[in-house]
This record gives sequence, structure tokens and C-alpha cells, in this order.
Amino acid sequence: MALQHEKMKEGKLPGNERSLDPKPDWEPRYRGSERLQNKVALITGADSGIGRAVAVLFAREGADVAVAYLCETEDAEKTKQLVEAEGRRCRLFEGDLGDPEFCADIVSEVISEFGQLDILVNNAGEQHPDRDITDISDHQLHRTFQTNIYSMFYLTRAARPHLGEGACIINCTSVTGYAGSSDLLDYSATKGAITAFTRSLSESLVGDGIRVNAVAPGPIWTPLNPCGGALPEKLEDFGESTPMGRPGQPNEVAPCFLFLACADSSYMSGQVLHPNGGIIVAS
Repeated sequence: MALQHEKMKEGKLPGNERSLDPKPDWEPRYRGSERLQNKVALITGADSGIGRAVAVLFAREGADVAVAYLCETEDAEKTKQLVEAEGRRCRLFEGDLGDPEFCADIVSEVISEFGQLDILVNNAGEQHPDRDITDISDHQLHRTFQTNIYSMFYLTRAARPHLGEGACIINCTSVTGYAGSSDLLDYSATKGAITAFTRSLSESLVGDGIRVNAVAPGPIWTPLNPCGGALPEKLEDFGESTPMGRPGQPNEVAPCFLFLACADSSYMSGQVLHPNGGIIVAS
């Protein structure tokens, strides 16, 4: 396995959803319409937050779901229960997505158990706030890139032989990759890289009938920020600087992933959707 996560050992990151108050809203807002019927989706970071909301919504639309997560087993088990409550199968994979062998093993297990892979959602990520670039250690820089962008290469590389015409890949970037963030230098850099990766991968795969798109959320209420991913003073008014004046909820972001995963977006590839509370950025 790859390097251990220093913050994880401190008991803060990645954080658990069950301890948040208020709890994030993950529940789908409408009935399913079989837009992903009999599809199989692999979603990283789906133990909580945006990933959980996407997993449950995909299940409601007819997909079986594989969930990859780092260490929050109780949250992951909750996601599994929610997917199964929608009448679909769910398989959990615990481990470090920064490890290429783990990524290859996940894909192999998904194909062995489900027989196919139609949708890859690269959602997992980590962030560490620092007031100055001199505060960013070599270890942190390595870990942030390893988790946020290397993992996408590793999983996509492993999944590519199993993705046929009509398959899709959806990457999670961020508003910080467009607008920047003074205290998330390394995180923002990875998110910019994800946008470039999305556009380049689309050019590489679109001729084979595989679409690649991304979602760039703004401030969303998930464990990522309150469990150590944001400076304390930023949490006091988290999301209030957006034009809507509030943070978003995971179930306000998940429909973007569904749109990009289903035939509704059949003429879109290399694009980024921006559920960010009204922040205007160059797309």
C-alpha cells in the first residue's frame, strides 16, 4: 500500500458524516425513472458527502454500485444500506486510492462480481488548509496529488479495458480549480489538473464512444471541510460568500453526476458542470 495518511492517524481526516451537526442532505429529491437501469457504477469516496448522494441517486435510477473509500467503514456501511434499500446491489472496497495496485484490484473485483463496468465516478479527494506555501510539507504535497489526481489515472487505466461504447467517466474537480484558493494551494492545483485531465481524456476516448465529463462543486456541506479540511475561521461563515449566501448540499450536486452518466447528456463530452451557488467562473 502507499504512504499512510498522516492526518488520518490524528483522527480528523477524512472525517465521518454521522458526527456532523447538521447532517448533510443526501436523499434524492424525486422518484427514479430507470435512467441507469442495469448499469454498474464504481464511485470513489462514496462513504459520505457528495459520493454517498451520487451512489444513492444512481441506485434509485437502476444502477448497481461499487463504493471505494479510505477508512470510514461505518459511514460506508450506511451508504451500502441506502443503496440496497433502493433495490440494488452494493459492494464496498476499503483502501488507499493512491495505491495503483489497490485501484487495479478494485476494478478486477467489480468485473468479477458484476460482470461489467459502465460508469466510473472519480470523486474521492483530500484537502489540507495552509496559510502559506512554506507550511505545505513534501509529504502533504505528495499525498494531496496522490489522492486527488494520481488515483484518477490509476483507476481509469485499470478500468479502460472494460469500458465499451456508451460508458462514461465523471471526475470531481472544484470551483477552486477555476477561482483559486489562497489557503488551499496544493488542493486547488490538483483540481486544475483534474479539469485538464478530463478534457484530454475526453479527446482520447470520445472516438470510442466513451464520454468523459466533470463536476466542479462550490462549498458543499460534507465531512471534508469541518473535519479538518478548512481553517476554523472559514467554517464560521462557510458558503456565505456565494451569491446564494449558503453552502450547497450533496443532493444538490448529485443530479449533475446523474445527468452526465445517463443518455440525457449523450452529446456532451469534455465538459464541466458548476453547482456552486451562483459563482461565475470561466468554464
